[in-house]
Amino acid sequence: MSFFKKYNGTTNLRLARLETLIWTLIYGGLLALVIGAFMGRGEEGSGTEVMVVGAIVAAIGATLIYVRSRLREEH
Repeated sequence: MSFFKKYNGTTNLRLARLETLIWTLIYGGLLALVIGAFMGRGEEGSGTEVMVVGAIVAAIGATLIYVRSRLREEH
């Protein structure tokens, strides 16, 4: 008996693509945020712009998590 429930994913192709998009946006946005922080040390404006874009992309991914939670899997 395990403590956590296993999540085997969804069989709905549309929802699986949405889940992949969500995590790609979140991790990509956070990576851009960190890269922008390191770029900010060199030039004046470019690091801040990359950080803002990364934060926006990560926020879109987080919003899509809420959208995904409201969708139902249809068999």
